[in-house]
Amino acid sequence: MFPTYDVIVVGAGHAGCEAAIAAANLGSKVLLATMNLQTIAQMSCNPAMGGVGKGQIVREIDALGGYSGIITDETMVQFRLLNRSKGPAMWSPRAQSDRMAFALNWREKLEAHENVDFWQEMVTGIIVKDGRAQGVYTSLGLEIPAKSVVLTNGTFLNGTIHIGEKQFGGGRAGERAATGLTAQLQELGFEAGRMKTGTPARLDGRSLHWDRMEVQPGDENPGRFSYTDTPPLVDQLPCHITYTSKEVHDTLREGFDRSPMFNGRIRGLGPRYCPSIEDKIDRFAGRDRHQLFVEPEGRNTCEIYVNGFSSSLPEDVQYKAIRKVVGFEDAKMFRPGYAIEYDFFQPTQLQATLETHLVEGLYFAGQINGTTGYEEAGCQGLMAGMNAALKVQERDPFVLKRSEAYIGVLIDDLINKGTEEPYRMFTSRAEYRILLRQDDADLRLSPLAQKLGVRNMDGRMERVEAKRAAVEDIRRKMNTLSVTPDQMNPWLETLGTAQLKQGVKMMSLLGRHEVSINGLGQAVPDFQEFLNAYDAETINLAEVTMKYEGYIEREKVAVDKMNRLEGIKLGSSFDYETLSALSKEARQKLNKLKPRTIGQASRISGVSPADVSVLLVHLGR
Repeated sequence: MFPTYDVIVVGAGHAGCEAAIAAANLGSKVLLATMNLQTIAQMSCNPAMGGVGKGQIVREIDALGGYSGIITDETMVQFRLLNRSKGPAMWSPRAQSDRMAFALNWREKLEAHENVDFWQEMVTGIIVKDGRAQGVYTSLGLEIPAKSVVLTNGTFLNGTIHIGEKQFGGGRAGERAATGLTAQLQELGFEAGRMKTGTPARLDGRSLHWDRMEVQPGDENPGRFSYTDTPPLVDQLPCHITYTSKEVHDTLREGFDRSPMFNGRIRGLGPRYCPSIEDKIDRFAGRDRHQLFVEPEGRNTCEIYVNGFSSSLPEDVQYKAIRKVVGFEDAKMFRPGYAIEYDFFQPTQLQATLETHLVEGLYFAGQINGTTGYEEAGCQGLMAGMNAALKVQERDPFVLKRSEAYIGVLIDDLINKGTEEPYRMFTSRAEYRILLRQDDADLRLSPLAQKLGVRNMDGRMERVEAKRAAVEDIRRKMNTLSVTPDQMNPWLETLGTAQLKQGVKMMSLLGRHEVSINGLGQAVPDFQEFLNAYDAETINLAEVTMKYEGYIEREKVAVDKMNRLEGIKLGSSFDYETLSALSKEARQKLNKLKPRTIGQASRISGVSPADVSVLLVHLGR
């Protein structure tokens, strides 16, 4: 009934979709197995992509040939570049998406790929022979053969939904949980745990008083995530902001005795940086109000997402409290918020390729690894799908370093440190973040994707080379163009910065905080005429690379030092118990995680600089 697939992807959320398309774009024959074909790429929580640290990941996915950025651009209803008041390493794109259009667009692109097949049914087990994954078992008792398997089960593994004192099995509202896989994986020796996440109530936008809330518009000139020619955003929808109050908090406290968070029903840890409203009230008892973002679910629906009001309190308490929020006085509820507990597996059981240590050809990606967020899931799916395809093709694996991508930071953190709570990406997690900006992900990563042979990269590479050449043209022009005090001083005076006493090269002015390339164009008409040949994205990239050149070079020196440690290999069969000079904790952690390099070993929690020195001495370094 079934051919032997190169890759079977289990689960069709954000990780599963990227995994399937990534393997297919490397020429592998893929089966995407999901319990419900109608919920492919469902935005289970808020209808948005990107954000601080996350927006960078979406751009990296796009630069590597993934589809999250393209689909976001084609279905977004609002775009904002966050953190513009901070340095360029912190600038993070975020888009409000049309939930239904996003999922439909993903399905259409998957169905259009000749290398992707589909099967709707629960996968209950992995076919494992001689220590290698060779397919999957389904709930109907079918055996589907494959050369590799990628698990992207999201919140569905033994999922339990909590609303007040009510609890029932489910992986998402209205959908059943997935069973069988956890028990089998534990029998194979995998360490499992429980995590928790949640979602807020959905409201009827027709019942809200929009004039009582603050309007939050999108950017005047909205950007895009993809480096391809995706359509520009027109007719942006506004979001709105309102606040809870002491009265709202007091109402919510009335239900704390029935809250599964406080009565012990929920055992899994939830995301630290996206807590439920009851958790915020409990942890920040001194605060009288919390900000709520009122977000549209799409262009053709009145359903509203209340970002910041995630809750597992009883539905009557949620409803009563919501109606005391400014603007929500007459709110009608589509459905209450809920919490969900689900199984995950410690990511320290994975290699840098996301292949498991225990079963060859078996890969984990997304929330099964203890992460939270569409973006974190999507990039893991991309990397797992690529590596599953490369392994089947007997090619070298594809691994990104911490200095190359936020994706590299995320995976390196997971496999070396593990996680006890849902892992979320932030710019602060990346020590080389000035090198990992959102504006140059294509320059960093698209050449790597082309080298791998990812489908449809040729046209992208022409754009990358044109962009690189344009930045150099702007740099060259600024290094050669001289300006006089008569030209510049009237403009410099308006900026409140020191005036010139003699002619200088234009480049020397860019080092001033107040000066921008576009401002220089306003002051020097001939230079503005030169700039008219370039788009805003290229000009911004040129400005950042020149203005922060000293910081960039400093980070490159630090990267070179770290790469020397990354170049010192450690054998996977090395027995660290033979090195008595290592601390006991280091011996245990190193034997368990089997790092590939000294650099990776140095980032393992419990391995000290002294332990690294012992390893270097042992290796003759």
